Amino acid sequence: MTLSAAVLCTALADLAAAPLPVSLRNVPVPPVPGLLDGAEPIVVDKNAAIALGKALFWDQNLGSDGQACASCHFSAGADVRSKNQINPGQNAAQASGQTFDTLPSGSGGPNHELSLTDFPLLRFANPLSNSSPITFSTDDTVGSAGTFGGEFAGVSQSGASNDRCVRAADEVFNVSHVGTRKVTPRNAPTVINAVFNHRNFWDGRANNSFNGSSPWGPRDPDAGVWIKLSAKAVVKQRLNLINSSLASQAVAPPVFNDVEMGCNGRRWPDIGRKLLSRQPLQYQPVHPQDSVLGSLSLSSGNDLKPGLKTTYRNLITRAFNPQYWSYAGIGPFGALAKGGMAYNQMEANFAMFFGLAIQLYESTLVSDQAPFDTSPLDANMVPTWSNVAGATPAETAAKITSLKRGFNLFVNNHCSRCHVGPTLSQAAVAANAALLTPTPGAQFGPPATPIAFGPDAFGPYAAASEAGVGANPGPVTRDFNILIKPRLMDLGFSNIGVTRPDADPGLAGDDAFGNPLAYAAQYVSYLIADSAGVIDLPVEKVRACDFITGLALNVTLATDNYFLPGDGLQADGSREGVPRDRNCADPIAAYIPTPAAAQANLNGPKMALATQGAFKVPTLRNVELTGPYMHNGGLATLAQVIEFYARHGNVVSDFQNFNMGGISSALSNVQNTTDLTHFLQALTDERVRYQKAPFDHPQLTLANGHPGNALQVDAGNPLGTGLAKDRTLVLPAVGAGGGAPILPFLAPAP
Repeated sequence: MTLSAAVLCTALADLAAAPLPVSLRNVPVPPVPGLLDGAEPIVVDKNAAIALGKALFWDQNLGSDGQACASCHFSAGADVRSKNQINPGQNAAQASGQTFDTLPSGSGGPNHELSLTDFPLLRFANPLSNSSPITFSTDDTVGSAGTFGGEFAGVSQSGASNDRCVRAADEVFNVSHVGTRKVTPRNAPTVINAVFNHRNFWDGRANNSFNGSSPWGPRDPDAGVWIKLSAKAVVKQRLNLINSSLASQAVAPPVFNDVEMGCNGRRWPDIGRKLLSRQPLQYQPVHPQDSVLGSLSLSSGNDLKPGLKTTYRNLITRAFNPQYWSYAGIGPFGALAKGGMAYNQMEANFAMFFGLAIQLYESTLVSDQAPFDTSPLDANMVPTWSNVAGATPAETAAKITSLKRGFNLFVNNHCSRCHVGPTLSQAAVAANAALLTPTPGAQFGPPATPIAFGPDAFGPYAAASEAGVGANPGPVTRDFNILIKPRLMDLGFSNIGVTRPDADPGLAGDDAFGNPLAYAAQYVSYLIADSAGVIDLPVEKVRACDFITGLALNVTLATDNYFLPGDGLQADGSREGVPRDRNCADPIAAYIPTPAAAQANLNGPKMALATQGAFKVPTLRNVELTGPYMHNGGLATLAQVIEFYARHGNVVSDFQNFNMGGISSALSNVQNTTDLTHFLQALTDERVRYQKAPFDHPQLTLANGHPGNALQVDAGNPLGTGLAKDRTLVLPAVGAGGGAPILPFLAPAP
């Protein structure tokens, strides 16, 4: 085979097949061995753990100054606040990342009230051409308001909700030297359906493996949990719970981030000391019909009262194995708390209790009842939309026609090559792999036309393979960039050209220990036989023959982009003595370079990465409710998102994904925008819109900017005289029956 034939066939194969989004109904949550099963399960009462997780997720006592997890994930699992939501772009290395710009509405910076006039954050003279002159640009981002920050000094076990911290106006987040709440540099993604993600956070730093005490999984050398061996003995042991990136994610904001929730220097045992004796949701009313907390609520009828009739300590003792909390001594658990006694075992293990309880609660937040989920399928797995109805037969026919066109636009413009499967994301690595594994009798999807587990689960003729997903849950792939050059990349992460690659490294960043976040970078270490550079176990199980385009081809060609026999090849898996060629679509791709060949080409095109500026492919479920969009929050509406894709993104670079180049500029004409928007709206589960179980919640008081504007704020916050007073928004408690509908970002109130 010639070079032109081999490479061209591979590229054209990318354009030929059509991997599909599919229903989420009856899709199993990835299992976590050892959490609920085995001789000594960590959790002994799942329902109690879910109740604990829901209480912790919504409890404002968790933060140093009133921030709950839900404060940034209260609306369809995301954040639709519009005041004091701007970050200057602090993830960039440039000095401009510390200063704010004036937005098109004429204002900007701390305490600015966003409006539709401010979006998009990057504009072109011709909105359909990213090569036309730029008419407005900013490196500012739309994130989520968090804390005032400060240096941690201590907690109260029963009194004040706010931590004792030394607080002062921040150098960046202030209005005329009066401190405002800090804002995150990235937009808050939804937590709904996040349980299916292999890793969490935009940059994937929430490790798939939970270590019990930090977000970093096996990367953290000091991580572990304390286990009681006897009445007089405890030991700290490593924990390795796979498919637990939600727990890894959960333990990060309260301790490892002084922008989101906590003062700098606060530790998990301090949070345990603060909360264990407290009534959960101490100052927040809980609806008596709450789907999880109703039986613990102190409310009745229309008389809503704050708190639950228990303590966090009692919920933990119900939910978790006693070996993690029943040791009576206080000696072995680290340094003294600031100004207090040594920690006890329950305090020392509070990060584990918190992370796993949050994970179990968020595992219930699965939105699988959208119209798309219940529509019957035709023989080609295309929705018929016969479950959709309008007010009249003519309206019904028009709706169905528009939905069919929208679905076809989505697939034909290659959206489904990243937004594939039941969550509409490659990032659901294990969940996708399970569905694509032949399993006798196993089905998922719409009741009228269930889908069998197996290679055709995401479309006929094993179409899923064209998106790099298959029965082998490998987290690394190789695909083309927009310049049709192959690059190694993490499956489920992509640079689509939202901003300059240096504006935010995303996946190309490092962890707290200097290791690359990207699996692809670790895979390079594997190829050159640098075992010290391979930290995450999934990297060692990557199969080269599953890549979208090959890495090493056992065939005679003339190319600089693939390893060939003349370079030095070895069968994939030969290093481990376990061949990785079973069920490979193309056996010539079941090879990798020898370590010497990989080392010789370390800085060449054959080993090139596409991780710079790459971010996790988000789910599109409930997307009409989860704006603003993209990791930088730079787009306000679905119409702006469609226009962004129609111009092939904002910034073309060597790192930009190949699929961006195959999108038609006609995608954003009026009819296509309408039809595609209708399809995207059909991904909304009405239970999410109306806050019905399992999406009901306690009352939450949100910091919603500060009185005043971007030029003037009122000092005199009780937390410190140099800090601005808070403006608040109260989200009422709702029970299982739901409440008022959630509105999209910046949508006018009815």
